[in-house]
Amino acid sequence: MNASEHKQIIKNNFEQLAKGNGEPLLQSLADSVQWTIIGTTVLSKTFNGKQAVIDQLLLPFREALVDGHIHIRVDNLLADGDYVVAQGQGEAMTKRGVPYNNTYCWVYKFVNGKIAALTEYLDTELVTRAFG
Repeated sequence: MNASEHKQIIKNNFEQLAKGNGEPLLQSLADSVQWTIIGTTVLSKTFNGKQAVIDQLLLPFREALVDGHIHIRVDNLLADGDYVVAQGQGEAMTKRGVPYNNTYCWVYKFVNGKIAALTEYLDTELVTRAFG
């Protein structure tokens, strides 16, 4: 796959997430994906493997939000070789009543057409305020 195809996968993932469909994202993750959230927050760590991403990150995050969904607007998508970088804004409300409106930069690394690694940069202070 080339950079344009990688970029299209990420674009499609965000378009489907906006419709409440997370399946394309899950299908694009390699079984051995490493998803890293920067910082020292309760969410910050490297999640190793697709099942760990689902069980330890995505499901708990979804359960912490009022409607189980974060509304993300992608501002920029850049691709070069095996890497795609996405910049975006997210809006959600936690069940604790704290607005969770974060700014993101995601760096994706593709191997054999699947997302093998993802590093998520975000406002860590907001994560702490929203999730403890």
